[in-house]
Amino acid sequence: MPRFLLALLLILTLFVSHSQNLSAAEQRPNILWIIAEDMGPELGCYGTPEVKTPTLDRLAKNGMLYQNAFTVTPVCSTSRSSFMTGMYAMAIDAHNHRSHRDGTNPLPQGVRVITDWLRPAGYTTANIKKLTDDRKLAKFYKGTGKTDWNFTYPKGKQPFDLKDWDELKQNQPFYAQINFSETHRGGAWNTSHEHLDYVVDPAKVQIPPYYPDHPVTRGVWAQYLNTVMAVDKKVAFILDLLKRDKLDKNTIIIFLGDHGRAMPRGKQWPYDSGLHIPLIVYWPEGNADLPVPALFQRGEKSDQLISSIDLSATTLALAGVEIPDKMQGQVFLGFQAEPPRTYLFGGRDRGDETVFHIRTVRDKQYRYLRNKYPERPFLQINRYKETQYPIIGLLRNLHAKGELSGPPLKLMADTRPREELYDIQADPWEINNLADSPQYQQVKQRLSAALDTWMDEIDDKGRIPEVPSIPKFWDERAIRNYTKGLQERPKDWFKSAPGLGPYKLKQESDK
Repeated sequence: MPRFLLALLLILTLFVSHSQNLSAAEQRPNILWIIAEDMGPELGCYGTPEVKTPTLDRLAKNGMLYQNAFTVTPVCSTSRSSFMTGMYAMAIDAHNHRSHRDGTNPLPQGVRVITDWLRPAGYTTANIKKLTDDRKLAKFYKGTGKTDWNFTYPKGKQPFDLKDWDELKQNQPFYAQINFSETHRGGAWNTSHEHLDYVVDPAKVQIPPYYPDHPVTRGVWAQYLNTVMAVDKKVAFILDLLKRDKLDKNTIIIFLGDHGRAMPRGKQWPYDSGLHIPLIVYWPEGNADLPVPALFQRGEKSDQLISSIDLSATTLALAGVEIPDKMQGQVFLGFQAEPPRTYLFGGRDRGDETVFHIRTVRDKQYRYLRNKYPERPFLQINRYKETQYPIIGLLRNLHAKGELSGPPLKLMADTRPREELYDIQADPWEINNLADSPQYQQVKQRLSAALDTWMDEIDDKGRIPEVPSIPKFWDERAIRNYTKGLQERPKDWFKSAPGLGPYKLKQESDK
């Protein structure tokens, strides 16, 4: 055969091979995590009264809603350290909030963030901050780019490749995440109502029975639901971008909260209120090249127990990436799906300057908690919360006047029980502690034994207290940052705190 024909044949072979490889790449799904900071399952599709979340409700209707999804820990840095590695924070020494940022705590051998497992498999990774070139729209429609991990990422390297939405289309397949901060206390929370056509009526909200039924409580809760509705509006913007860029047919969407709601007895507390998150998985419709995976049932609600670390393992499986040997997360969708969990485990340790050590286990009916420091009060000082949580100010004010009773009064106790046990089905707010009830001793012993086994299996690093200099550092830092403001504010500051949004009350007292 003449040389030019051999050369032509070689070129054609390479072209066909490249086309086949390109086609295979195009058929691999994009995966988008939409992460709402500090959001519990307070959505219309979960049955929350008064909140209006049409976009997420529709996503759940066309996807799959998980009713029993929980994070490992109830605060951002420890929770994100878990679900970004597929590992329990307690297993990788990342369990103390805001720790190990000084370069001394790399991830253990064989443990990586999810992006570092996806990139070698051909995925572009992104943590989106920029959504639009329109400067006016960009003031609201943007991501935070949050990472906030309690370990040291390798020096000189980046955990994500991109941060601009407009770069995604040309870099498929991609794994991207976008973080929204409206449901996190701060400026975005305080102004969320300004972006809505409808705001929540405080008189119509359902508040937990461990809060006093007071206009401040109802106002804070209403503003929280406003922040949830603002997130829903942002998700609608994202779905429009996917459709505009013709990415809607090949992008899996996973919507989640990074932990539970930013409320007293919520964030930083490993009850359902601090660990329970929304979880919606949407599989693209109308794409024959992406048949739905095993166990995905469009439009259905699942009561399967899901840990946030399972999202890492499942994402890798859906991307066709082998699950790392050390990863503690379990796959819950597709042909690699593992048997459903019987138990979910979690806990909390130091949060800022506040030192607790709590471990918990939950099955579908009961939650058991073990408190290492029961002599420390529930409202042990946390100066950040004292400035940001009007309900804490209200609790302290009413308690000083002797006006608290029932579950709210229990929050003001000087000590806490060593063990707690709640029947979630009968007592969803977790206010009736059954740990000492004779008829529940078998349940308590079963859950306590499961908790012990788990702590041993993962080699729970939280069993070793931090050296005293670390909480001392955070205590001194909090004193510097917050003491002056706490001393100078009015006594009834909680009536007009920014966190109340449009529901501020008239102040009546002096400083």
